[in-house]
Order: sequence, then structure tokens, then C-alpha cells
Amino acid sequence: MDAKVGKKLGLKERYALMTRDLGWDTTYQPMDKVYPYDKYEGIRIHDWDKWEDPFRLTMDAYWKYQAEKEKKLYAIIDAYAQNNGHLNVTDARYLNTLKLFVTGVTPLEYMAHRGFAHVGRQMRGGGPRVACLMQSLDEIRHIQTQLHSISNYNKYYNGLHNPFHMVERVWYLSVPRSFFDDAFTAGPFEFMVCVGFSFEYVLTNLLFVPFVSGAAYNGDMGTMSFGFSAQSDEARHMTLGLECIKFMLEQDPANVPIVQRWIDKWTWRGMRVLMLVGMMMDYMLPKRVMSWKEAWEIYFEQNGGALFKDLARYGIRPPKCAEQALIDKEHITHQAWAALYNYGAAAAFHTWVPTPDEMDWLSAKYPNSFDKYYRPRLEFWREQAAQGKRFYTNTLPLLCQVCQVPMFFTEPDDPTKICYRHSEYRGDQFHTCSDHCKAIFDNEPEKYIQAWLPTHQVYQGHCFPEGADPGAPGFDPLTEVLKYYELGWGRDNLDFEGSEDQRNFAAWRNTAKRNG
Repeated sequence: MDAKVGKKLGLKERYALMTRDLGWDTTYQPMDKVYPYDKYEGIRIHDWDKWEDPFRLTMDAYWKYQAEKEKKLYAIIDAYAQNNGHLNVTDARYLNTLKLFVTGVTPLEYMAHRGFAHVGRQMRGGGPRVACLMQSLDEIRHIQTQLHSISNYNKYYNGLHNPFHMVERVWYLSVPRSFFDDAFTAGPFEFMVCVGFSFEYVLTNLLFVPFVSGAAYNGDMGTMSFGFSAQSDEARHMTLGLECIKFMLEQDPANVPIVQRWIDKWTWRGMRVLMLVGMMMDYMLPKRVMSWKEAWEIYFEQNGGALFKDLARYGIRPPKCAEQALIDKEHITHQAWAALYNYGAAAAFHTWVPTPDEMDWLSAKYPNSFDKYYRPRLEFWREQAAQGKRFYTNTLPLLCQVCQVPMFFTEPDDPTKICYRHSEYRGDQFHTCSDHCKAIFDNEPEKYIQAWLPTHQVYQGHCFPEGADPGAPGFDPLTEVLKYYELGWGRDNLDFEGSEDQRNFAAWRNTAKRNG
């Protein structure tokens, strides 16, 4: 007797059986008790089955797909390391982009991994739970590939030795870390708007495309490889973020003002984080791909503008900060580099004054601002350094209570005047760096008064290593803070000119050329 063979399931049916059919409604405990977090934000979901899965991958297909990518990635990384590929980068200054990335971005991948694992558990719908699980796995894969790629440089150069220690302590790294601290302590739907939409969909191309392109253009094949390996993951992440937004907006019109407020908040917070990427693009790459201003116009104004036109039918408008961004794109990278140049004694990477040719490039890219406001300052600093008067500010700046950016950005209508805003709450004053950060604080003051601000903690004596005695004769606070950061004086900080990285790279490269 012939056996009956059932019809082969299509991708959609197979996916449904292996994901949606694994969910169930609880009986001995109410659903609201099992999933306590997906209602308290005020988001109304009437039918979880209306969730459209942005990518229909089952776990067996996911592992096979990712394993193929791993084989190719690690073959390239191994070949790059075995052939001393680190000597093929354009200039040792480039290495400081890796220091900024591995301390300021890579640890955030782990925070995103934890965040999506948590959010997946809190969504009562089967579709978003599976999607969040896969993104959680993607994020931990990203941190692994980034660490493995950049660890090769740690064998030879300074400042790459302990990114997870630094991100919890170093003052300027609180800018990216606080972004994810803020997201991680939000509800599940706000987390999805923050990371899945505002960061992954609206802003992620401003991070990975310029960074990976800059790596390729400057001869860093290891970093370029992990970036390309992550791009297919990022495409899924962008789709997930957009689907989550549309799902909420289609479920109930009462969700629209909540989602709009989150889009306003998280687009602005993301912009503040990305000023570090913009600074890298304009000042830290020896060979530049494009300016921050150009990248912003392509990936936010053009692409983001098209996105918000699409969302207009749901009642969503562009984020409030978009108008200020039109002004800020002319200034934020120059102001950020100026701040890190002056506070370079307490930074985990080297800084420098751009060469005359690089200043001419900046003049061409920023004709409305660079020569008028920033070239004279940089040329003065170059003259001072040539006279042996390289200046370092030996204090630390006031930080914004919300985004934790040092207070060095200027008023939107006056690039010569520092922007300060303040709010009063329970008899205390809190400083913010902009109208947008002030609005965020005023909406959730109980959250932001709890912020751990590194500069404040340093001045309160909480950032010295165990056993340090501030009352001892000759006590040097900066030296002790650097020990707390685990940064070596003169090796991991100060100017690039004369640094150990500069000397070693030059010596090793000359040797490699002679041997060739």
C-alpha cells in the first residue's frame, strides 16, 4: 500500500507552525500577569495576530544562514592578521577611529542583545517574540565579530585593551552608554521605537555605512569585513523597527501621540550619539569618504524624509528636532572635535590638529561655517603646539542631564554662544544642552534625576581607584582618575604627535617596506 505524502509546506505555512503555533494563552495565570509590561505604557493592541512578520526565518534556517557568513568573515580576518594587515592602513591616526568605535559602540551591541531578549519575553504576541529573539542573537553576534576583528589591533596599539571597563567609567563614553541605559529602562514598545525604529531604521546608515566605507577606504579590511557581514542583519533590523511602528499605529489611533513623542525623543537622542561618528568622519579618517554634512543630507534628509512622508498617512510627522538638525549639521563635528582636543588628557584616544590640506577639505565641505568659525581656532592651536604650548583643559565639563553630552554645543541661532537650558525639580536645578533635551527631562524628570553623570561623580570623589587618598600631599586628581579608567598616561591619551602608536607604526611600516 502506498504511503500518503502530504503536500510540502510553503515558507509561510512552515514559519507559522514553527513560531506562531508555539504560543498559547495561559489558563492558570492571567495573561496580564505573565506579560505585565506591554500595557502600562498606554499602547493599545487589539489583535496580536495582525503583526506582519518582517522576515520569515525559522531557527534552523537562521543558524545555517549565519554559519555561512561566519566562515567567510573569519577566513578574511585570519588572512588579514597573518599578513600584518594592520600595517596597510593609511596612517596611524586611523587607529583612533577603532578606539572610539570599540569603546563607544561595541559595548552597546551587548546592551542591545540584552534589551531585545528582555523585550521579546515581554511581548505577548508570538510574531514579535520570535523577531526579537533573532535580533537579540544578531546583536551578540555583532559584538563577537567586532571584538574578534579589532582584537588584532590590540596586539600592537594602545587604548583598545578594556572597552567594557571604559564604557562604564570614561566621561565622554557616557553619551552612547546613557542612550542604551535610557532605552533599557523604558517599556517594551518604547524600546522598540528607540532601538528598532529611531536608531536601526532612521539613523543606523549614518553609523555603519560611513564607518565601514571609511575602513575600506583607509585599508582596514578586517573592520570592513565585519561591517559587511553585519549589513544583512541590519537590513532585517530596519524592517523589524518599521513593522513595529506600523503595527502600533494600525492597532489604535490612541497610539499615535505616544509613538510621535517617542519618535521625537529618540531621534534627538540618537543624533546626539552620532555626533561621535560625525567627528570621526570629518576629523579622524586620514582618507575621507564624505563629510558628516553630506551623509546627513543623504541618509536623514532624503531617505528619512521619504520615510516620514510614508508615515504621514498614520498621522505621524517628522521629528521636531529635524529643523534644528538642518542648522547643527554645519557645526556639531567641529565643536565635538574641539572639545575632545582640549580634554585629550582624559580621553582614551589621541587627538591632533588637521593638516592644511585637511582644513582645505573641510572648507570645501562646510563653506558656510568652517572658515568663519573653526579654521582660525585650529590654526591658533597648531601655532601653539609648534611653540611647545599644546594646551589641555585639566578639568572636566558640565554634562547634559539627559544626553550626557558635555555642554559645548551652541545656540541654534548663534554658533559663538554655548547653549544652556535648565529645569527646576523638587528644589534642585538640572542643566540640559538644548530645547529638545530640556523637553525630554521635563516630561520624565523622575527618570533623569537618577542619571549617573561621570563628571559629577569625579568631582564628588567617586571615581578614584581603591586606596586613593584625596587628602594626601601632592594628590593629583587627574592621575588617579586615569588609573580608575585604566588608561596609561602618555600611552593611551594626549596628542597623536609623538605618541607611542605613531612611533611604532612608522618603525614597523618602514621595516615591512625594507623586507619587501
